[in-house]
Amino acid sequence: MNNKILTLLGFASKAGKLSFGFNASAEAIKAKKSKLIIIGADISSKTKKEMRFVAGQSVVGIIELENINQNTLSNAVGRSCGIISVNDSSFASAIAEEFGRKC
Repeated sequence: MNNKILTLLGFASKAGKLSFGFNASAEAIKAKKSKLIIIGADISSKTKKEMRFVAGQSVVGIIELENINQNTLSNAVGRSCGIISVNDSSFASAIAEEFGRKC
């Protein structure tokens, strides 16, 4: 499951369908571009709480990765980040399906 998620995130990154980091993800949510938020396992609880608040304002789904840390996530997408906004509904749906959710 983890490899498929990382692969999907890599493809989405190459397609330019991701926003990287807290601020860029928050802007994508406010601009109504974000379809799904991905949070790495080792992100601080304060940052997670703030992102949940921002995402809750626009009812954007959040997936907190339990066993994929920031370093692994960064390697998959080619940028240093721990929070990612998926800005494409097809990629978001495929990733959410891996977690048994609908997006």
